[in-house]
Amino acid sequence: MFSGAQISLYPMADDFVGVILGALGALDPWRDKLRIETDDISTLLVGPPEVLFPAMRDLFVAAARSGKHCVLSATISRGCPGEPDDPICRSDALGGPVGPLGPRKDAAIAAVHNAAATGQPAAAQFSLYVMGTDDHMDEIYGCIDFLKQSGVYERSKHFCTKLRGDAGAIFSALDEAFCRFGPGAGHVTLDVTVSANSPSAV
Repeated sequence: MFSGAQISLYPMADDFVGVILGALGALDPWRDKLRIETDDISTLLVGPPEVLFPAMRDLFVAAARSGKHCVLSATISRGCPGEPDDPICRSDALGGPVGPLGPRKDAAIAAVHNAAATGQPAAAQFSLYVMGTDDHMDEIYGCIDFLKQSGVYERSKHFCTKLRGDAGAIFSALDEAFCRFGPGAGHVTLDVTVSANSPSAV
């Protein structure tokens, strides 16, 4: 299976280059477990979810600790039929048979409650897209129900769900949504925006 994320980091500051370059070191512990490609629009991270989400979390938190308003925009995908399998993406979290929704929701809630705190408050909004299954709305509603019990749910918005809390719990919730909902070996995507230090936070 292929899994990865196209990410862009936007510090709202005159010294945005310094904030971005200063945050890149946070990816160092993950570099040998990821394929990383950068161009003038985004950075592609290819690897298993248990590496992708901590790497994105660490990059975002490192930038947000600058105190500047920082936004991470990401499109995250697994199982896309147009992508070849890549051994670097091998993961025990994906590809197996999908069990009943109830135990999956319980496991996701527990994972978020046990996520390590980063000390960085953040807000996020995201949409889950489950492709190619007739029961996709059951999976999406199951994910929303999990989020409402996760401790980071703030509210539903048009086309997406808003989260607020510690960045560690938020990225854990995104990871759980990505891995536990939708077919185990099927095509699932997330459209994600994460923000910290916004002057318009409400």
